[in-house]
Amino acid sequence: MTPRRLISRRQLIKSLAAAGVVGPTLLSSLAKSRAAANERLTLGMIGVGTMGRSHVGRFLGYGDVQIVAVCDVVADRRDHSKAKIEDHYGKQTGKGSYRGCASYNDFRELLAIDGLDAVVIATPDHWHVTGAILAARAKKDIYCEKPLTLTIGEGRRLVDEVRANKVIFQTGSQQRSEFDGKFRTACELIRNGRIGQVKTVRVGVAGPPVPCDLPEETVPDGTDWNLWLGPAAWRGYNEALCPKGVHKHFPAFRNYREFAGGGLADMGAHHFDIAQWALEMDGSGPVKVEPPSGDATTGLKFTYANGIEMFHGGPSGCTFEGDKGTIYVDRSKLESTPGEIISTPLSASDNRLYHADDHGRNWLDCIASRKLPIADVEIGHRSATVCHLANLGYQLRHTLHWDPVKERFTGDEEANALLNRVPRDPWKV
Repeated sequence: MTPRRLISRRQLIKSLAAAGVVGPTLLSSLAKSRAAANERLTLGMIGVGTMGRSHVGRFLGYGDVQIVAVCDVVADRRDHSKAKIEDHYGKQTGKGSYRGCASYNDFRELLAIDGLDAVVIATPDHWHVTGAILAARAKKDIYCEKPLTLTIGEGRRLVDEVRANKVIFQTGSQQRSEFDGKFRTACELIRNGRIGQVKTVRVGVAGPPVPCDLPEETVPDGTDWNLWLGPAAWRGYNEALCPKGVHKHFPAFRNYREFAGGGLADMGAHHFDIAQWALEMDGSGPVKVEPPSGDATTGLKFTYANGIEMFHGGPSGCTFEGDKGTIYVDRSKLESTPGEIISTPLSASDNRLYHADDHGRNWLDCIASRKLPIADVEIGHRSATVCHLANLGYQLRHTLHWDPVKERFTGDEEANALLNRVPRDPWKV
């Protein structure tokens, strides 16, 4: 693929002026901006809650990026982020009156901006795939938060759309490229045989989601509740799902099956992702899922075709047990038994993995080069699939036999019926 030409400042001004976003004051201030900013990647932010605001801060820190639009179904949140962005660029240009960030309630209007290069999607989980598919069809490069999907079936559709539209897609599984390289180092040691033959993996994350039973409350002014629900089935508003205003916590929608995969898929999208990376399973997955007895919400076992067993449960992070030792890795720790497994550096002849030190920077560099980023859409889909398989195991409470090539359960139509959900009108894509 050939590199995409980034929109010029002149083209951007013309596009935003046509939309009624900018006026003569902005035109003058942008014209005087430093020469290095003449060719910036133009970026739209879809979802500016707690995680989305973090991404706003991250991408404001890249000099080759210009955030030109924000979108959120809560007016207070989009107004807050718009003000933050305009204040930042106003200080850069030396003008306090900068006015160059569009604001939308409906992300489809954001995608229609002429000359927009890319989007960051930080919506609730049930919105990830619908938004990403429409962004891919609009030829926008995409950074999408994890867990990438709500169901297994929609993940394959997303991969197909991304490939067909030739967009660069980064899943927000930043453990692959940040945290001082701890996770990459652990995976390299494992792949180079430092713990011998891997026998068991233990992934310590929280449990599966539950059906939503929250009572209905009055929808706050400035909140588009119908659009927040989007493809999910209709239910009444509750502040636990969509908090009022500019909140500073992670909302409870993650706990409920209708909107997310529970704590298991939330942090599991990080830690099962690392397990998949270490086991060379980025394009595959386990073949058998065995839930624990009774109503336990930990202890589920996966089995891979090569005999490796992986358990949901244990200390936070990933524990890899081999016939020559053990490696434990989490965001603040990398430990081994015996200690020399990690104290002895890898040699020049050892196999190395994709190296990136900044997840956002890796995505931006790949937009320029048109190469695959470190957490490409296929990887995000496969890691999320492991989480969904676990959740289906806990929900159905019987052994599941999974075909990672066909991406279907063998001889289990009850389980196959849960691979997809019918979206609420008009959100079938």
